[in-house]
Amino acid sequence: MTHVIAETPQRRLPGGGFWRKSWAVLIKEFIQLRRDRVSFAMIIMIPLLQLMLFGYAINTTPHDLPTAVLLQEHSDLARSILAALENTKYFKVTRLPRTEAELDQLLQAGKVLFAIEIPANFERAVRRGDKPAMLVTADGTDPVASGSALSALGEVVQTALTHDRAVPAGGEPAFEIRAHPRYNPAGESQLNIVPGLVGTILTMTMLIFTALSVTREIERGTMETLLSMPIKPVEIMIGKIIPYIIVGFVQAALIIGIGIFLFGVPIIGSLLMLAVLSTLFIATNLSIGYTFSTVAQNQLQAMQMSIMFFLPNILLSGFLFPFAGMPVWAQWVGETLPLTHYLRIVRSIMLKGSTLADLRFDSAALFGLMLFAMVVAVMRFRRTLD
Repeated sequence: MTHVIAETPQRRLPGGGFWRKSWAVLIKEFIQLRRDRVSFAMIIMIPLLQLMLFGYAINTTPHDLPTAVLLQEHSDLARSILAALENTKYFKVTRLPRTEAELDQLLQAGKVLFAIEIPANFERAVRRGDKPAMLVTADGTDPVASGSALSALGEVVQTALTHDRAVPAGGEPAFEIRAHPRYNPAGESQLNIVPGLVGTILTMTMLIFTALSVTREIERGTMETLLSMPIKPVEIMIGKIIPYIIVGFVQAALIIGIGIFLFGVPIIGSLLMLAVLSTLFIATNLSIGYTFSTVAQNQLQAMQMSIMFFLPNILLSGFLFPFAGMPVWAQWVGETLPLTHYLRIVRSIMLKGSTLADLRFDSAALFGLMLFAMVVAVMRFRRTLD
């Protein structure tokens, strides 16, 4: 008689299957993360980028601000005043114009943040005790940058006369400093922030819209239908960009309109020129976003690239922190960003009434960045097709 001995099933630890499955999913996620190089780079680069920028590039009390000085007399006291200005560490004399018109032009074009005028017969008036006035005009479109420097002007009076024995010592200052913030005399933050928001919002939305355009077509499977048509890569790019140019123009008009009616932001310059240069800025960001869409393999990577590009635009453009207070290397990086040039354009047109001649450098920089991004996008798209 054959006896069948039934095997007793091995008892498993409670929850053993749960932990094994969780461990398998964990390993799978790490493998997928390793293969997704863009996401892995985001994990590493964003903290490092923020640390480097906030640690080295960002300075809320800027120094060595570009200053133009009009000397209507070349005296020992005038030279002492120039030395005293630079000793405060807030001012850096970069221009010595010859006329008042040239001095005003430098301030309006944004080439200097301060315009200082030492009138004729200044030293003679000081020696006679007439208390003459030294005129200081500040670019008020950036109150954060000019505020600290203006508060340091009081030191100039004392420092300039320390070694001048010809001026009698007394309790009262020997000369007066008349400071006048131009373009934003009251120092209202809305006049600085609202124009900057136009560029910031357009940068964020335009990048994301176009960065997802090509990758969305690929993931939905409609790209094959598009490629089967007799159409060139540059024609595809233009066809995708133009609708978003209209969207961006509507966004800009909405933000500026709200700024005018709710916050009282003026438009002193040409509205037509503001519209044209805003369209150029929109096209530049759309071209960059389209380049990202040709590089990314999916919509998540396209979004990550947009965020990586948006972060330095916010920090190094002069929107949150004074551009003139950044170190030289950070300013060079900032000059390669579209938002840096557009902030100068929109603030100068709205608050200063600047002309195209004043903004020719920033306009040319935007146009060059747009052409470069378009060429790269077309080349990358053609390579993807091959």
